[in-house]
Amino acid sequence: MSKPYDMVIIGSGMGGLCSAYILSKEGYKVCVLEKNRQLGGNLQIFSRNKAIFDTGVHYMGGLAEGQNLNQYFKYFGLLEKLNLKQLDIDGFDHVSFKGDNNTYKHAQGYAHFVEVLSQQFPEERQNLIAYIKKIQEVCDSFPLYRIQNKSYDIFTKYLEIDTKAFLQSITKNVKLQNVLGATNLLYAGEANKTPLFVHALVVNSYIESSWRCVGGGGQIAKHLADSIKQMGGAIFNYSEATKFHFSGNEIKEVELIDGRKIAGKNFICNTDLSKALKMVGNEGNLRKAYTNRISNLENTMSVFVLYLTFKKNTMPYFNYNIYHHAEDVWDAINCPDEKDFPKGYAVFPQIAESPNHPDSLIVMCYMRYDEVKKWAHTKHIIPNYEQERGADYEAFKQEKSEKIIHALQHHFPDIKKNILSVHASTPLTYRDYIGTTDGNMYGIAKDYKDPARTFITPRTKIPNLLFTGQNITLHGILGVTVSSVVTCSEFVDRGKLIKDIQSAT
Repeated sequence: MSKPYDMVIIGSGMGGLCSAYILSKEGYKVCVLEKNRQLGGNLQIFSRNKAIFDTGVHYMGGLAEGQNLNQYFKYFGLLEKLNLKQLDIDGFDHVSFKGDNNTYKHAQGYAHFVEVLSQQFPEERQNLIAYIKKIQEVCDSFPLYRIQNKSYDIFTKYLEIDTKAFLQSITKNVKLQNVLGATNLLYAGEANKTPLFVHALVVNSYIESSWRCVGGGGQIAKHLADSIKQMGGAIFNYSEATKFHFSGNEIKEVELIDGRKIAGKNFICNTDLSKALKMVGNEGNLRKAYTNRISNLENTMSVFVLYLTFKKNTMPYFNYNIYHHAEDVWDAINCPDEKDFPKGYAVFPQIAESPNHPDSLIVMCYMRYDEVKKWAHTKHIIPNYEQERGADYEAFKQEKSEKIIHALQHHFPDIKKNILSVHASTPLTYRDYIGTTDGNMYGIAKDYKDPARTFITPRTKIPNLLFTGQNITLHGILGVTVSSVVTCSEFVDRGKLIKDIQSAT
């Protein structure tokens, strides 16, 4: 057996790669294991008709000078390597509603955000200022969001505030409440459940500044992986971890699906928590109360995603995203009857070679795993597993796709004649490629009524097993970046690490 690695990281999503980068930089011998061919988890990309599609990173916030993700990316050596395009400053997100001909714009910059919406809601200016002030207040209370080494004591008071109730307290104008909550697809927001801190930490970054990766988010994974290897780290794809082997109460190695065994001193799971528990097994290494608690946590919703490519120079480019809803933005997550599908959707143009015409478009709407459960016995991951799900599955996708394309005519009347090809993914696609048990988008669903239950600490009762990723702190590029700092602080002095991030140039 080869000499054990200091750190074996299971899963090469953003949280795993950032953890590997930090620990490699600090001198640890690191190994990253990835079950797929492509690294990156939700950073993965794919192409159809030469058009590149993102699977998860449709846009990012906080990348302007002096903002949080900008500074984190400087530390990770990413900022100067990425091909970025800033979205429309006057409206990076356009919000619309069925039966309402108005478009409501979310603008970049706190004052500009207030100014633009005040043009349509002039009597709500002070309420919009109060909204922005509270969002900033919540973010200021979360130290690692602001890259600070401070106590979390103040932050705890925001854990038990419901997002929808907060918006109702800000304004009595129901339309404005819906405009402010319209991008809840970014965090699978649910009425009377999703805590305010989730809404605040997510939307604040985009209000500060909003950007898209030209050529897709896969470049983030590539540059991180290259840096990890340059620092002596090892990264193995086609390496699906299936089982931990113990020596006493500590893990000594992880077994891969092909029988290989990777020895390590410490193991970090950047995976679905249920998969991590399955690898531990039922040998009494974790208390039953703990495993039951984790196993019974509710996950966030999954999605149906439509990928469209267009005939050359037919589709006009727009430098913003679209969020379209029926009436109540919190109702879209309650998957409708067939006749109502989709109740809401988000539209993300992919940046093309031509500045005036997108090659492609991504449309995302909620879908429950139960809708595709009849095909759950199949697995489709190219090239490892290529089981066909059958003609009825393809018909299901085609029917959903046609309904979405019909709905898109609200925004693009000529879209049908401009389409070159149609592709789609379901919760099963997310399950197979991202590795979540039910294809959920953002890990565990947070609940303001019981916040402690849904907070997962990086350390477990197994001395050398830790977690990182979207179930620690928060999901998204910034969320999992912060989670890597939280996890790595178990091995690296947090104060020193934060100073290193703050001083990165």
